Amino acid sequence: MRGDDHQQKGWLLPYLRQHVWTFTAALLLGALALCCAGALLFTSGYLISRSALRPENILMVYVPIVLVRTFGFGKAIIQYVERLTGHDAALRVLSRMRVRLYRALEPQALQLQTRFRTGDLLGLLAEDIEKLQNGYLKFLLPSLTSVLIYAAGIAALGRLDRMLALMMALYCGFLLFLLPCMALMASLRQRRRAKQVRSEAYQELTDAMFGMSDWILSGRIQPFLQAFFKKQESSSQIENSLRRNEWRINWISQCGIGVAVIIMTLWAGWLAEAGTIHVTWIAALALIAFPLLEAMVRAAGAVAQLPEYQTSLKRLQAIENVHSTDARIFTYSPAPQLSSVLPEEGVLDLQGVSFRYSHSREWAVHDISLQLPQGGKIAILGRSGSGKSTLLNLIQGELQPDEGSVKVNGIPVNAEDGNLNSFSVLNQNPYLFDTSVANNIRLGRPEASDEEVRMVTEQVRLNKLIESLPDGYNTRMEETGLRFSGGEKQRIALARILLQNHPIVLLDEPTVGLDPRNERELMRTVFRVLHGKTVVWVTHHLSGMEEMDEVIFMDQGSISMRGTHEQLMRGNLRYRKLYELDCPLQKRVW
Repeated sequence: MRGDDHQQKGWLLPYLRQHVWTFTAALLLGALALCCAGALLFTSGYLISRSALRPENILMVYVPIVLVRTFGFGKAIIQYVERLTGHDAALRVLSRMRVRLYRALEPQALQLQTRFRTGDLLGLLAEDIEKLQNGYLKFLLPSLTSVLIYAAGIAALGRLDRMLALMMALYCGFLLFLLPCMALMASLRQRRRAKQVRSEAYQELTDAMFGMSDWILSGRIQPFLQAFFKKQESSSQIENSLRRNEWRINWISQCGIGVAVIIMTLWAGWLAEAGTIHVTWIAALALIAFPLLEAMVRAAGAVAQLPEYQTSLKRLQAIENVHSTDARIFTYSPAPQLSSVLPEEGVLDLQGVSFRYSHSREWAVHDISLQLPQGGKIAILGRSGSGKSTLLNLIQGELQPDEGSVKVNGIPVNAEDGNLNSFSVLNQNPYLFDTSVANNIRLGRPEASDEEVRMVTEQVRLNKLIESLPDGYNTRMEETGLRFSGGEKQRIALARILLQNHPIVLLDEPTVGLDPRNERELMRTVFRVLHGKTVVWVTHHLSGMEEMDEVIFMDQGSISMRGTHEQLMRGNLRYRKLYELDCPLQKRVW
């Protein structure tokens, strides 16, 4: 797949241009299949009429019999090849669209929760992309095929009778163009409302899944279900109304087809009376209208879906617009450009780093300078919203500073340059996939051997627990790691980090949700196994500060206190009181 997909403008035409020959082939095959269908009924009508006259010999109708078989088989085969060709092109486009959407979302991973609702993202991934696929298969190709057949049919009819051709052009044009537009305008508001209700349903279900425990514990399940079912009933009413409108339009269209067939029959009878054509051609000319008009009506019905296609396009374009307007978010860079050689040192240097989010005038981080040598350990403390996580993202290179610089080993940190392999991250809630324990640990280094996996689990003191499982290291985690406790999940994530063996480790409040005992045990393990690595620890708690080479307090994006634990205990009354409140029974030496 091309690496510049994410730079393209538009979500339909660029891919149509890339696969123009495949779509053209599908279009021509679709038109040819319709021609075979028309020829099949035309020949069948002639065969029925000719047979009704009792020909003297079967050989008199032998050619029409052969043609009926030929057109019947030809229609089925050509239609199959047309579907195969069209779906092949559409699925290739769909694959590239999904990659493009991921490349637009992936650089925004750290801001997704603040920029988009989870339900909206699920709607994008599950519905909007699929809608664009249907835009090719159920709207574009059938519509172009119908227009092509419409033009060819009117041209052929014009060679027999120009006045009838003009009349049928107006009549079929009404069925193909005007009637669908009228139906679209009549249901436009309802279709937009239906799309909005579906998006709200995605969001409500997502919230309910995330807050399922709270719903159960609060005893509010029934009120939630009643409200949800009420909204579903409203959605069903809208959908039923739209279906009724579709049935009405379909009924009018089918009546229109019947009227067109009657007109063709009367016209053919008039030509037969005038001696212009033989009487056996009356049924042939009447029947040929059925498949051609049916295709036009079917394509016209797809016009009603245009508002949903437009909404999906706008939502997808909005995702890319957010990405493209924030220049400080790094753009996608293919993985092969990343260096496979791991750096041996992790010297971290921040000089006058400042950053503000695009939607805010206030500095999230302002004038931060830090120097951390190889093997150094620094703790970043502060209240929620003080800028700790933003600073960590700047250090990691996920965000680019507005002022100042962030360097590792003297090189500016930049996700595009591939120097992010200096970092490993242990966050609050590491994700465990529903695969084996060994595969989850190997996420840190997929090529690691079984012996290396066992070695790191011994270091984090999980080997006995894993070996006691039914299938040992091949035991499945279950969804989101339900088999393990919070502390055990963090140790598995720590084993991943040891397997990666990166020189700088970022700890983003890894003990959140753990009880004090498990918190102390986890941090003892962390400091023991990460000896010699550069550690940046973001936390709310002061427990374990004795292990740090430097401690900084952040307040409103700036450093309000800094120094070693001993210096702050001796010279800063606020720090000492905070430490005594947070660790009343903690000894001075851990």
